[in-house]
Order: sequence, then structure tokens, then C-alpha cells
Amino acid sequence: MRVDSLGSASGPTISWRAIECWGAGISLFIQAGAFLPLILADADGTLSESAKSILRLPCFPVYAFTIVILVRNFPQFLVALRRNLIVPLILVLPFLSALWSIGPSTTLRRATGLLFCLLLSYVLAIRFTPKQLLFLLFVTLGACISLSVVMSVVSPSLASMPDGAMRGVFIHKNVLGWYASLMILVATAVLIDGTLGLRRTAFILLAAGVICLASSGSMTAIIATSVAYCLIGFYSLLQKSSSIGRVVIVLFFVQLSLGILISLHEFLVPALEALGKDATLTGRVPLWELVDREISDRWMLGYGYQAFWTVANPEATHIWLMLGWAAPHAHNGYRDILLSFGIMGVVPFVMMLPYAIRQGAFLQCHDPQYGWLWLNVLTIMVLVMNLTESIFFVQNDAIFILFTAAIIMFSLYAPVVSLSRSPPRQAPSRGLANGLQIS
Repeated sequence: MRVDSLGSASGPTISWRAIECWGAGISLFIQAGAFLPLILADADGTLSESAKSILRLPCFPVYAFTIVILVRNFPQFLVALRRNLIVPLILVLPFLSALWSIGPSTTLRRATGLLFCLLLSYVLAIRFTPKQLLFLLFVTLGACISLSVVMSVVSPSLASMPDGAMRGVFIHKNVLGWYASLMILVATAVLIDGTLGLRRTAFILLAAGVICLASSGSMTAIIATSVAYCLIGFYSLLQKSSSIGRVVIVLFFVQLSLGILISLHEFLVPALEALGKDATLTGRVPLWELVDREISDRWMLGYGYQAFWTVANPEATHIWLMLGWAAPHAHNGYRDILLSFGIMGVVPFVMMLPYAIRQGAFLQCHDPQYGWLWLNVLTIMVLVMNLTESIFFVQNDAIFILFTAAIIMFSLYAPVVSLSRSPPRQAPSRGLANGLQIS
């Protein structure tokens, strides 16, 4: 009997690779927050403290799976740690912030959850290639989105918000919008790749993703999806260009992005008012004004990891009273980093992003057949989402897990590809992950 199998020699065996694939898929499904939060939520969509306690229970098997896989692949884990030292710093920062946190117990508990989520990112990065992770996500998100469509038909009342917007198997319409946006990206990547043999299924899931995205009405997800298709064109053009052409394309894209951001800052509110839309971005603008004042009070170290938005914090209570609604976060990931860690947390994060984006673009240009396109697009999509939502440093969240996994994979593979650019190129992850049977 093989040593990487479970079971008796005479009976059926389960390979460790099968455990990794099924475990990673189930872990992402659980961390996506499908089904169970919806079942446990109150009629208005809020979760009681007892419901939150129950929701922590499914995370423990995910944590156990993560530890087992990392222990079995400890040398590769150490390589991944060494090739990007900023991510380990991010692992330590939430625990370090407990020293000055206004809620040390809350910070430590949530930091522990974040630690295991980031360790799961390492599992995905060292045990799966980009194409394998694409297939894994294709199946996992496909299940979530397909079930959301079925739920909207079978039980429209449960699958809808009080305002009539679709939420599917998720607790909120915005969450459905985020995962529908990712589903559209993943299905499009499968169609572009063409080597997985899943074109018909990809078309079906792409249509389901579009239905969920439109029915959710999440503007953040709609904007992120639009950005994703622009980025697909950008990275595809970047790959096909010469070295000088790439410089021109990058400069043009950066200038265009800055121009769009400046235009949004100057003209978005007047445009929304002219169209009769909510110029406050559903209460986000006044929220940001109040949050900015609190950030300025503790701009160096912040309030401690996720310690600000708690009932024990009088500053948060003051904001809720001023707004008339209990904001669960700043609705802006960058502001929430400042609230948690201050400038000390923003600096390493900002240092990590340009380097990761550069590595991802390098891999797309010099190793495109390996499937780097969708990971590059995903990384910037998450950056865009965090302009109006808070996804950075959220524990037990599949989107942040995938975002961090992409950054780790860039740093893990880029040095290998740079040393082996002469064709035929040796796949850099052959020693890191075995193949998935996807045909």
C-alpha cells in the first residue's frame, strides 16, 4: 500500500491529494459564508451573539485541515515564508496590536481567526498551481451561485432581502454580488483558457453569475466586474506586447486609472444627484467623514485589530448615533486598516502591493500558459472592492484568503520563472503541487 493513502490495503484508499483538493474546496465554501449564516440570521438579516458562536464551529475543521496540510508540506511552507517576508509580518501585526488595543481580548480572538485564514492562503499557494486553483474555485463558486439561483426559485422569500434584492444563499445582497462578480471572472477565465474542457459549464455558470450580479444590485460588485473585464484586456495586451510596448501600455493604464479616480472624486456626487441617486453612496460618505476624524486621533498605531467597531468602544457608539444606523465597519478597507493599525499597518501593506502587482504582471508576460491572468485580475478587483467595502484583514473570509494566496503565489513562482525563461520552461510548481485530475 502507498504511504500517501488512507485505508486498508485490501479496501478502497484515499490519497492525500484527494484530501487536499476536497479539503480546500470545502474550506473555501465554508469561508464564503454560504447557507449557515442565512439560516441562523434573524428576519432583518442580523446575527445574534449565539448565532455568531455557532458560526465559529465549522471553522475549526478548516483550521485543523490547514495545520495538517502545512505540517505535511513544511519545507514548502518555509520557502513561501522566505520569499515574501511582508506576509509573515502581516501575520504578526494583529497580535502585536493587542499591546495597544482598546479591546485586547477581542483583538487576540479575531487575530487568531485571521492567522488560520492566512495559513489557509499558504496551503492554496503551495499545493495548487494557478490553473488548479482556478478549477477549484470554478467548482466551489459554481456551487454557491447555482444554489443561489435555485434558492431564488424554490424559496424567493428566503433568498431575497426585505427590499426585494436577491441575496441567494448568502446573508446579504452585497455578499452575493461579490461572489457573483468572482464567478463571472472565473467562468470567463475558464472560457479564455480553453484547456479545462469545461466551456459549456462555464457558459452556464457565467450566465448564472450575471443573473445573481444583476439581481443583487450591488454597485460595488458591478463596478468590480467592469474593472475585471478592462483588466483582462489590459493584461492580455501586455502579454502580447514587446518590452517597450509594455512600458507604454503600463504608463497609459496608470494615467487613465488616476484620471478616472480624480474624476470620480470631483464629479461622482454631482452626477449621482443629477440622476436622482443616493449621493451619500448609501450612507458611506457621512460615515467616512466621521471615521476620518477618529483615524486622525490615533493615526500612528490605530485602535487595535478590529477593536474599533465594538459596542464597548464609545467612539463607535458615537458614530452609530450620528448616522442613525450601526455600521459594522468603515465600508472602506483602507480606512479600516488605519483604524486597526494606523500608519504602522498601512506602510507594509502599501509596500507589498506594488511588488505583488509587478510580480504578477511579470508572470503573465513570461509564463502566460500557466494561467496567471485571472489571479492578476482578482488581485486588483479586491483592491477596487475595498474602496466601498471592507475585505482586507477580515477573518474567515474567502475573498481575503484568495487575495493573500494570489500574492503568496506571485512571490513563490516569480523567482523560479525568472531563472528559467529559456524555452521549454520547466513548470516551477512541479515540486510544490501535484496535478489535479480535471479532464
